[in-house]
Amino acid sequence: MEWRGRRQSDNVEDRRGGRTGGGFGRGGGFSFPSGGGVRRAGGGLSIGTIIFLIVIYFIFKLMGVDLLQVLETGGMSSGPGYEQSQSDTRTPANDEMTAFMRTVLAETEDTWNGIFQARGQTYEEPRLVLFSDQTQSACGFASAASGPFYCPGDHKVYLDTTFFQELSERFGASGDFAEAYVISHEVGHHVQNLLGILPKFNQARQRMSEEEANKMSVRVELQADCFAGIWGKYTQQKGILEAGDLEEALNAAQQIGDDTLQKRSQGYVVPESFNHGTSAQRVRWFKRGFDSGQLTACDTFSGPV
Repeated sequence: MEWRGRRQSDNVEDRRGGRTGGGFGRGGGFSFPSGGGVRRAGGGLSIGTIIFLIVIYFIFKLMGVDLLQVLETGGMSSGPGYEQSQSDTRTPANDEMTAFMRTVLAETEDTWNGIFQARGQTYEEPRLVLFSDQTQSACGFASAASGPFYCPGDHKVYLDTTFFQELSERFGASGDFAEAYVISHEVGHHVQNLLGILPKFNQARQRMSEEEANKMSVRVELQADCFAGIWGKYTQQKGILEAGDLEEALNAAQQIGDDTLQKRSQGYVVPESFNHGTSAQRVRWFKRGFDSGQLTACDTFSGPV
């Protein structure tokens, strides 16, 4: 993907390098599957560990640092006038990975601004939040184990960039266009939100059984894949794509299908628990959006998926 030298979006919040915490659970968000649950550390503390922690506490106390206050506030102060909070909007780091994500976000902005304008509508650009370890959103608390997700409550995409390493090493889906697919899929959820699709789904699933909600969630996720494909079509028309890029995205879609993830993690599949779609479905709907470039081709709610 020939992304260098192109416009970079300013709609990025960089929360890396510190925790932005509080809250329990993440509700109402739309996540990119991470292939596993939240990672937890187990086990208790030994007597030796407790004594060690007490010694450390008094050492810091002598240095003028109150560890109890640190634990209550979620981290150490970074100096006068600076407070880490979920409104932290520091300028993103100027590294290649960040530049890549800002460029991809800018390309999604150009694509969806044009599509919405052609429909006589205004596209509200989402913000991309880069975080490490954990952060807080309008949809609740999220950790790196949650995987990338979109929160309709604040119109933001949340991404721990270490996910891209996991995507490559754990799922076997490497390449810059595979990473771009992840971002464009979450932006696809934002498009659904603006079109009123997510609000209707969130309202309807309150009356659904878990199995019914999962089936509807699959249709929502496959449409986001199709919208990502539409974005891919527009990048191809700009001449940005290189040989093998499309295959990278299709491979990523293949590797994160519900059936493939379940086979990898537990050796068997439970179809009634699918909530993102099978590998074949995800590939098919991304390809449909890519081949057509049209919103009308992405109606995953009519007929079989």
